[in-house]
Amino acid sequence: MSDVKFEKVTPVLAVRNVVAAIAFYTHKLGFTCSYTDSPQTPGYAVVGRDEVIIHLQSHAPEEFGHGEGPELRFRVVNVDGLFEEYRTQDVFHSRTTLQDTPWGTREFAFFDPDGNGLFFYSNRQ
Repeated sequence: MSDVKFEKVTPVLAVRNVVAAIAFYTHKLGFTCSYTDSPQTPGYAVVGRDEVIIHLQSHAPEEFGHGEGPELRFRVVNVDGLFEEYRTQDVFHSRTTLQDTPWGTREFAFFDPDGNGLFFYSNRQ
């Protein structure tokens, strides 16, 4: 048996415009920006909320358009409260609903402006 242990993963999301992505994550989703590689024209940024950290990296527009981006699942405390918080932020798509799943979670999801899927869930008791 090996003593190797994975501790966490920090996703790097492809975005078309880092400034716009920072605005979406900070103004709409309640994250804070802790780093940009350039104050005027950032190509890379770090945003976080509580224990979650996401890196945002600029990619050329031609790198998009091959379907949606990756999907991230955020385990949160009080997913109902987060759903209500985000309901007023104009981030949901037409199919966003808060639902109980057959696999024992309560969750909802939507896409960020660059097509990255954001799933938020709590385990049901």
